[in-house]
Amino acid sequence: QVQLQESGPGLVKPSQTKSLTCTVSGASITTRLYAWSWIRQPPGKGLEWMGVIAYDGSTYYNPSLKRRTSISRDTSKNQFSLQLRSAAPEDTAVYYCVRPMGFRSGSSWISSAYDSWGQGTQVTVSS
Repeated sequence: QVQLQESGPGLVKPSQTKSLTCTVSGASITTRLYAWSWIRQPPGKGLEWMGVIAYDGSTYYNPSLKRRTSISRDTSKNQFSLQLRSAAPEDTAVYYCVRPMGFRSGSSWISSAYDSWGQGTQVTVSS
């Protein structure tokens, strides 16, 4: 059974860079045709897909966030991480790391369904 666990600071000041890490157990992040994503849910709004890192380290980002978002990985720790630069109050949300079902490419990642979820972590951007 795959388990994902988010970790990182819950409070970030505006303009700072926010970093979150997802630790994966029960599966290797380098297993062929696996991919790993970050999604978020602002208060009162729906889920927003942020980006994906595939088993081979390739990445794809939501075009609306691409300028401020980076996803990386540490294969020795079986972790992948999210960095969101220039944080703003509208980035306040619950952030989830997830595993998409199936393997896609390009913008089709945006419509993925997910078979494994972390519990989510609240991030608040405030001075």
